[in-house]
Amino acid sequence: MLDTNRPPLPPEIARRRTFAIISHPDAGKTTLTEKFLLYGGAIQMAGQVRAKGEARRTRSDFMQMEKDRGISVSASAMSFDFGKFRFNLVDTPGHSDFSEDTYRTLTAVDAAVMVIDGAKGVESQTRKLFEVCRLRDLPILTFCNKMDREARDTFEIIDEIQENLAIDVTPASWPIGMGRDFLGCYDLLNDRLELMDRADRNKVAETIRLEGLDDPRMEDHIPPALLEQLREEVEMARELLPKLDPQSVLEGHMTPIWFGSAINSFGVKELMDGIGTYGPEPQIQKASPRAIAPEETKVAGFVFKVQANMDPKHRDRVAFVRMASGHFTRGMKLTHVRTKKPMAITNPVLFLASDRELADEAWAGDIIGIPNHGQLRIGDTLTEGEMLKVAGIPSFAPELLQTVRAGDPMKAKHLEKALMQFAEEGAAKVFKPMIGSGFIVGVVGALQFEVLGSRIELEYGLPVRFDASQFTSARWVHGAKDAVEKFINANKQHISYDNDGDVVYLTRLQWDIDRIARDYPDVTLSATKEMMV
Repeated sequence: MLDTNRPPLPPEIARRRTFAIISHPDAGKTTLTEKFLLYGGAIQMAGQVRAKGEARRTRSDFMQMEKDRGISVSASAMSFDFGKFRFNLVDTPGHSDFSEDTYRTLTAVDAAVMVIDGAKGVESQTRKLFEVCRLRDLPILTFCNKMDREARDTFEIIDEIQENLAIDVTPASWPIGMGRDFLGCYDLLNDRLELMDRADRNKVAETIRLEGLDDPRMEDHIPPALLEQLREEVEMARELLPKLDPQSVLEGHMTPIWFGSAINSFGVKELMDGIGTYGPEPQIQKASPRAIAPEETKVAGFVFKVQANMDPKHRDRVAFVRMASGHFTRGMKLTHVRTKKPMAITNPVLFLASDRELADEAWAGDIIGIPNHGQLRIGDTLTEGEMLKVAGIPSFAPELLQTVRAGDPMKAKHLEKALMQFAEEGAAKVFKPMIGSGFIVGVVGALQFEVLGSRIELEYGLPVRFDASQFTSARWVHGAKDAVEKFINANKQHISYDNDGDVVYLTRLQWDIDRIARDYPDVTLSATKEMMV
């Protein structure tokens, strides 16, 4: 992964850290994102969930439904400076119904910050997302949140991560007390004491520099019983747990863990310092026919997400583009590889929480938004002329299928337009059956139907109805042209087309899939397809 004979990256690129935050819902990911922005100076006050009315809306959730429910359903990107580093942070939905959006986001970052709830430890969704990071060998840094509530024993949490996720864990800090007695942490990397200020949540914790754990001044700040426990635990931890090996972290085999409480702004700054120090610089992107290195002078980037109607007043679509190489400047002409056409990028945007500003320049590692009217799709690559395609942005077969109809039959055309837009955004799969009218919508989780319904109504003024479908899953059909045609003609009632025009076989039972495998050996059915043409 780390090529030693490559030249060092240009300083502008080397200072970039592009990462996603992953966690189970409710582990405190959005709160942590807020505090990152607070420390990065991007916002003045974190949107506290406990404040009143409009003030309690968090800044990184912009969709009406996210604000109503307090969950993040679409990954949002933010850029801000922290010290000498430029952080590009992608907040992902923690809710498992939106995991596909998250999988795609993980193709666009160089590292992940895993947030764990101190009381609950490793939860199911964390495990799933972690496996994706594993597949891509992404470096992972861990933040154990909510230490100001009753949490589990520190060794237990570390053991659980090591066992469940099969990764070495090394403590970067060690908590002192927990719940009501949580005083702060001892910073093991710098041998200093970090105390939490409970009075003001938006205040940075105070740091006391000490000469190691035996410094007599420790007794001025920590009650004797907790101090004795801290000294014992740290001694055990230093003997039993591996030392921090930066190389091993970059290779994805080891994760450093920080303890803290995001809502109290505690432990966040240490985590951010850790991302700067131990997180990876922009990495080489896999592509065909060759990989793209960040230090190349020619610009290349790829679309990993499309968000429609970010601004409800304009039917705009913003394609989120991860810059893979070079130094991009506004107004540049780039080749859109799928259509082979040049595109002038005149109004690229940078995201700062819910505010956008025009991006005059961007470097490899940055994430910019390109407003467009549907030309750009997930998986598209933009280059300065070379026909490169970035690999590995997956599309998954939906697990739930329903038919959708417009409440007003006269508006069927509008519905088709809305559905196509959401399909291109990757919010749902839309299938047009070969026989019969209407559309079948496929999603990964049930909550997505609600989100779709509410967005079609809000953004297009179309009330829609979802009804049960006789089909339970969908598979993409691959094979030689004549074999596929013969297959289609024999199975018309099961055939539909997705929004790219690819043939999809809709199944009712596993038996259908087995029958095809038996009767049509030269046709394959697959549950994923790469998002590219």
